[in-house]
Amino acid sequence: MKSVRWAIIGMGVFATTATFAVAQSGAFGRFARAVGADDTSVAANQGRAGTGEAAQDFRWAGRLDAGEVVEIKGINGDISVTPASGSEIEVVAEARGRKSDASTVRIERVDHADGVTFCAVYPTPEGERINECAPGSNGRMSTRNNDVSVDFEIRLPADLHFIGRTVNGEVFAHDLGGDVTAETVNGDIEVSTEGFARAETVNGDIDIEMGASDFTDGAGFSTVNGSITLDVADGVDADVNASWLNGGFESDLPFTLEGRIGKRNARGMLGDGGPTLELATVNGSIHIR
Repeated sequence: MKSVRWAIIGMGVFATTATFAVAQSGAFGRFARAVGADDTSVAANQGRAGTGEAAQDFRWAGRLDAGEVVEIKGINGDISVTPASGSEIEVVAEARGRKSDASTVRIERVDHADGVTFCAVYPTPEGERINECAPGSNGRMSTRNNDVSVDFEIRLPADLHFIGRTVNGEVFAHDLGGDVTAETVNGDIEVSTEGFARAETVNGDIDIEMGASDFTDGAGFSTVNGSITLDVADGVDADVNASWLNGGFESDLPFTLEGRIGKRNARGMLGDGGPTLELATVNGSIHIR
């Protein structure tokens, strides 16, 4: 059994609050130590929901083995990740609703072989399959006519990987040590990490600073309405495949072209070539620096 220590470190409740439930699953029940609650859930006091003032802080802290993954899955709201000062992960989620009841959205946590996943689980729309938190592409996340926004703030140790997915929100991951995957639909993405990264949005810019120079997996960055700026380590060896429709391409690093830069694409190598860097936009430019 891998060494894992979990702890729920409490719930900071504002003057007006809405209930959040934390659903436990997997092996968590064997390790959980809840403060002021039982081993299966933690809930805050009910406040005035749907007033625009309803707010709730959910806080969790724990540890994973080096190389494991912390994953966040949301729908409405931003995701922000910064380095932890030590080896402990901290996850904070705050929900606010203007017209909708913030207490109808709960945070679920699932621990699995690769690490831990947190989801903002919204009420299941009538007639649809039940929403379910699960890692990766599994599970189901959908909502309808619900304006509750859940913002996540994470402090992450340097030896862990991070995955952040939302729909209407931005993803910021700054000064991390491990690999990062960031996805949204309506929002910008900013990542700086000593590892390598992947990022995808539809309406937003992508700004990546990637320290890895010997990664073996390809890295991809794509948007539709936005530009891509990629800052890579000196001496990186990679094959580059860049495409755009309304924009252009520029590289500050020595770049060996395959043919010529076209009106809508460029292919070539950084250094001696290697893993593929896929960069694609429709309305925006691509800049490698």
